[in-house]
Amino acid sequence: MALSTLPEPAAAVPPPRPPWQAAAYAGLGPAFAAPVAPHPVGPARWLLRNAPLAAELGLDLHGPEAPGLLELLAGNAWRPQTPPQATVYSGHQFGAWAGQLGDGRALLLGEVATAAGPQEIQLKGAGPTPYSRRGDGRAVLRSSIREYLASEALHALGIPTTRALALVGSALPVRRETLETAAIVTRVAPSFLRFGHFEHFCHHGHHAELAELADWTIRRFFPAAQEAGQPVLAMLAEVSRRTAELLADWQAVGFCHGVMNSDNMSLLGLTLDYGPYGFLDRFDPGHICNHSDHQGRYAFARQPSIAGWNLQALATALLPLVGGGPSAREAEREAAVEGLLDAIETYRQTFPTALLHRLRAKLGLRTTQPEDAALADDWLALLAAERLDHTQSWRRLARLRSQPGEGTDPADPAGERWLRDHVIDRPRADAWLARYRARLQAEGSVDAERAARMRAVNPAIVLRNHLAQAAIAEAERGGLDELQRLAQVLTRPYDEPAAALAHYAEPPPADLPPLEVSCSS
Repeated sequence: MALSTLPEPAAAVPPPRPPWQAAAYAGLGPAFAAPVAPHPVGPARWLLRNAPLAAELGLDLHGPEAPGLLELLAGNAWRPQTPPQATVYSGHQFGAWAGQLGDGRALLLGEVATAAGPQEIQLKGAGPTPYSRRGDGRAVLRSSIREYLASEALHALGIPTTRALALVGSALPVRRETLETAAIVTRVAPSFLRFGHFEHFCHHGHHAELAELADWTIRRFFPAAQEAGQPVLAMLAEVSRRTAELLADWQAVGFCHGVMNSDNMSLLGLTLDYGPYGFLDRFDPGHICNHSDHQGRYAFARQPSIAGWNLQALATALLPLVGGGPSAREAEREAAVEGLLDAIETYRQTFPTALLHRLRAKLGLRTTQPEDAALADDWLALLAAERLDHTQSWRRLARLRSQPGEGTDPADPAGERWLRDHVIDRPRADAWLARYRARLQAEGSVDAERAARMRAVNPAIVLRNHLAQAAIAEAERGGLDELQRLAQVLTRPYDEPAAALAHYAEPPPADLPPLEVSCSS
């Protein structure tokens, strides 16, 4: 849909009560964000409403105010006392400097005070902004469904992420590869700050604004860093630590982001911007979930190193704030660079430890032994060599008995038949199982207790692409039953599904062609 044919901006409306206040970020001034009126989508309807999250925000999406909130969250109206804002940032995309970017289809409505601190509310897909780069500022139904489902699925898995408050649909046509319909996701997070916000001001030489942004960010989100001799370095070290923990979460659960550009990296260590993501089915470290990633830059196994690369880009952007500005002497600049490198070294030290901690938990181990890393690595290598399903294999490993032949199932007395029946190299599988059993016996593992621990960290259900696609296909035909059912199932990923829901835990059918997901939305 061309910009020239977009509807006129929505009108400001007086609200029955103010559910949110102006976002603090907007108070930084016009260098950081521009006020933008959303463009209406016309008649809209609720597709998904997140009642638990709404309650945390003090909102009721089903009560008397729901019709007015629907208009606000559809972009059909806005509050004059809290005009929406689009923020500016820059960044590296696929390893290359992309220049100025910004919220091309996202509008910051405001923020809500909660018990967990202020939460920003943002619309995604409400029309063009000054940063849309000739785009229409819209999001289509399929990508909006994927974002809502994925953000809430990761939240249920215990992985830091932006949240989804609501999904609103419209018949407004939007042109992508084909003609599709518009949808708007309402996103919630303590902040949508990205590495790219800092890159933007550094790259353009706006060091006063860069310093102002850093000071504001430290005061609001990293107050402990204020006590450090170099608050910016302390902030960077904490960002590095949070990023390491996030990447360990992703790798442990088999989540592929797909577009780890520096402008898609959250300063708070949240999973941000769900595009061509995917959860692994068969375990393949080289899996590329983004059809547009022709070089495999963001393949699953490369995600940890790319996060480190992005932290280097962030560190470079912060260089002027720690004594490495253009007028710095060579010795001062070298000292500044060394300080930044020390800060991001936190990532390299934290990530492997964090990942091994998660893998030990997934293996049900209570104690720490030197051979644990090799045991976990060899298990993953076995999954990769045999192309076994990632989620199911970890989940089923909980059934294994620490003593051979001591199970209660006559057909599978030791809980291992599921593995031996799905591998070609049985001697390799048997050798690993023997090592694992020996490790369990050495720490006096109690099978029932270990199984319960493993089921608490190894999900039965993840958002597989074929599940999302089935919900999207029905929604595009006008039905919402599967979408709403899937959204509910994903809220309890660690529970063993009831018989009627067992198919949500299954891999895609063998005859189902793989789904190719691109950046287009």
